[in-house]
Order: sequence, then structure tokens, then C-alpha cells
Amino acid sequence: MTKKSLPELRKQIDSIDDQILDLLNRRAGVVIEVGKTKTGESKEFYVPSREMAIYERLTSKNTGPFPAEAVRRVFREIISASLSLEQPMKVAFLGPQGTFTHAAAMKQFGFSAQLVPQKSIPAVFDEVQRGRAHYGVVPVENSTEGAVSHTLDMFMESEQKINAEILLEISHFLLSRTGRFEDIRKVVSHPQPLAQCRKWLEENLPDIPLIDVGSTALAAQTAAEDESAAAIASEMAASLYGLQIVKERIEDNPNNFTRFLVIGRKTPERSGRDKTSVMFSVKDEPGILYRMLEPFSKRGINLSKIESRPMKKKAWEYIFFLDMEGHIEEDSVRAAVDELKGYCQFIKVLGSYPRNR
Repeated sequence: MTKKSLPELRKQIDSIDDQILDLLNRRAGVVIEVGKTKTGESKEFYVPSREMAIYERLTSKNTGPFPAEAVRRVFREIISASLSLEQPMKVAFLGPQGTFTHAAAMKQFGFSAQLVPQKSIPAVFDEVQRGRAHYGVVPVENSTEGAVSHTLDMFMESEQKINAEILLEISHFLLSRTGRFEDIRKVVSHPQPLAQCRKWLEENLPDIPLIDVGSTALAAQTAAEDESAAAIASEMAASLYGLQIVKERIEDNPNNFTRFLVIGRKTPERSGRDKTSVMFSVKDEPGILYRMLEPFSKRGINLSKIESRPMKKKAWEYIFFLDMEGHIEEDSVRAAVDELKGYCQFIKVLGSYPRNR
């Protein structure tokens, strides 16, 4: 077989690229037809279960050598651009730009969505509640530092539903203007990244003061303005704020993930691989913790998380947050939740949505 020359190979790539472009436009044409079909109907144009099915189908069919994870990233942007043809999507997130929540929102919605930073978690909920944003993205728990209490507290007050979950691997980078260890006189970051890098900081910068700020993005901004400051932030923050990487991946636990929630005004349809989240308070009586779990145990429903938070209005009383496998429309899940109601002072279904793990 005759070996092809470089110009011939490049010409072949150009031909394939032309075919890809033609197929993208054909796909966009079908998406526009889908949008017309939905006009006048009460159907959501963003359907997390449909997106998950697309990713799983394509990655399972991929035989390489194109990387499986790259398939997901490419189609994330194709779907993002396609959704923008149906309706411009506005997504509120806990900002500012360059935070890990910003990265999570980009991972879920792509570059074609309009991502709008908010100053607080309550502000994200409020944007969705008032209809100024279609969806919101907020952090809910970290694999090493635990629950994000502000997000859990908001569900006590808000009627927003969980539409999807995002799992983001968290890698912390030490950033500064010069990129030199010897110039660092203080380290700034959000309290959680500082805690997640505690051992590394003690071993490598033992005498350097650590300063809490409101976000990793604010830390990066501080470092951009002060040559003596180093920020612990994301790699994306380095490019956004013009910083140099002093040291990459300084987190103490390399298996460090944060879970984010996508909130919206409706509960998504069943995907066949769902999770349901509920919150409730129970009557204070002997054996109540056992009885509140029994409805799920006897139906074989797997509980993936249970978290408690003190009630703000009553001392020594608690709100429980429970994640279970299955959709609230499934008979067994609905029956278990209905039985749980008998032990509760109140109960709220926070949403059923596609599982991400």
C-alpha cells in the first residue's frame, strides 16, 4: 500500500471536515423542526435525560481511536449550540467567573448557553424563581469537606426542583503573577480549597499566612492585583485573570469531587436511571430514625445519601435530606415516600433527575 503524502492526508482531512460541517447543519435543521413541534406545547426544550441517553449511546458505539471522553465534550457543544437554535438558554450560577461552579455550568450547558454569575446561592435560586434564568447551578457537597449548608438551607424556602446533577473533579492550582515560590507572602482562597490543601500548604509554605476570601475567583483577582499574593483556584482562573501556575494539583486528596445541582421550575421526565431527593422533618419519638428508613428498606430502594440540618426556627429539631435511586413516578418510590409521610411533620420532594454516577 502506497504511503500518502502530507498534502494528500490534509486534503483528506479537509474533505472529512466538510462532511462533518454538512452533517452539523443537517442536524441543526432537524433541531429547528423539533422546536416548531414543541411550539404551543408545555414541553421543556432542555431535557437532561435525553442528553444523557445521547452521550451514553454514542460513547458505547465509539470504537476509537477518538477518545470516549472527547466524544462527550464534542457533543456537549453540539447540543448546546442546537438548544440555542430552539431558545436562548440563560443559566444563573454562583459566581464570579472562574469559580468551580462556573466550570460545572460550562460542563453541563456548554459555551452556547448564556451563563450569568450571581453573588450568592440565594441569588441563584431567586433568578430561577423570578423567571430571569431558565436554570441555576449551585454546589451541594464535596467528597472531602461534606455538604454545602447554604444550598440545603435554600431548599427549605424555595419551590425550585432539582433537574440534574453535575460531578466535577476538583483540582487546585497555586497561581500568582510571577509564578515563583519566592515571591509568595500570603495565600488567598475560599475556606474549602484552603482546607482541601491544608497538608500541602503546611509542608511547602509553612510560615505563609492563609487568608479567606469569598470565592476562588476573588482569590485569583486578588493575586492578579498583588504580586505578593498567591491564589488557590482553578486552572481556568489562571487564564481568565492572567496568572502563572506556581504548582498544579496541590489538593491533599487526589480523589476530590464536588457535586453540583441544576435547579429549575419543573421535574424532568423519567430516564430509567434516576435519583430522587426529598427533605423532611420527623416527630421526635423513640425509634423514629429506624422507622423513617424502613419504607425504603422493605422495598429494596437504595439510599445513596442522608444528611441532617438543624431547623432554624426550633432548637434541637432537624431537617433530613435523603437521596434515593429511582424516580418519584415509579410505584415503589412513590409508595415509600407516601409511607414516610406518616412519620413526618412535613415532607417535600425536591426533584427526580438523571443519576450522574
